[in-house]
Amino acid sequence: MKRVLVLVDELYEDLELWYPRLRLQENGIGTLVAGPKSGVQFHGKYGYPCRADMEFLEAEEPDFDGILVPGGYAPDKLRRYEKVLELIQQFHQSRKCIGFICHGGSVLISAGVLPGRRVTGTEAIRDDLINAGAIWENNEVVIDDNLISSRSPKDLPYFAKAMIKYIERK
Repeated sequence: MKRVLVLVDELYEDLELWYPRLRLQENGIGTLVAGPKSGVQFHGKYGYPCRADMEFLEAEEPDFDGILVPGGYAPDKLRRYEKVLELIQQFHQSRKCIGFICHGGSVLISAGVLPGRRVTGTEAIRDDLINAGAIWENNEVVIDDNLISSRSPKDLPYFAKAMIKYIERK
């Protein structure tokens, strides 16, 4: 079974975690949630809870076919964990799916994997993405090989479809 690692921390964007996670599961792709601590319940910006199945330190790239970085305020915390940055770099090197939406791109900025890559994200981090060497596009979904990005919750149907298609193809 294909599996995707879902990253979580406090104040994640509820829809940007749950919508793609449920769509992946509906398509037979398993998901495991990794957070700073295993078994802890994290709350989204709108209060929806998500329990971490494992802590970041337990996650290993070879065990997964993709990684999901939801937006919200959580990416500002996620980008501070060395293990999270290592995971993003490993998924990038192995050309496995890296799905990120809204502010999720800030994690990839910190991981240093964006130079020369086409991406999108919320307008609030457009300049940050460009300054990190990315080529920013204002589209509902941007697919550049293994990088799949979207701007906001309104783009979720396109984002989830693109992630599923990439993972099923590999």
